[in-house]
Amino acid sequence: MAKLIKHQFFFSHPVETVWEYLTKSELMEQWLMKNNFQPILGFEFEFRTGPIPSLDFDGIFHCKVLEIIPFKKLSYSWRSGPGEGKITLDSVVVWQLQPTDKGTEVSLEHKGFAKKENLDFYNGLNQGWIEKLNNIANLLNTAQHGNTSS
Repeated sequence: MAKLIKHQFFFSHPVETVWEYLTKSELMEQWLMKNNFQPILGFEFEFRTGPIPSLDFDGIFHCKVLEIIPFKKLSYSWRSGPGEGKITLDSVVVWQLQPTDKGTEVSLEHKGFAKKENLDFYNGLNQGWIEKLNNIANLLNTAQHGNTSS
């Protein structure tokens, strides 16, 4: 049975502001990693980080925008492997945003950890996504108080 990562997070900011951190390449780089993302259905992009030989990972996540409903939902494939075109992790990330009176509820679902060899990735990303969501919160709070350097 494939494992599933699910996290709920609340940001005390408007949905439009949170959405920017999920869809603007330069903001995504601040909390996640280098990328060439564009919020266009079918757009293929990459997230890049350092290789992790113990995970048989070359440092590149190959992604494609699967669904985009502005300010509500974003999903993309999240594929990786050891390099040279070999893919050992074939997963999907789904973000859903719900405005509330006090801010924005964000739901993150990362699914597709079907292979035994994906278990270490699953364990790392399960905790890693929490750290990344906290990174967004820190950036939003810094921006709210006017401490950003642009």
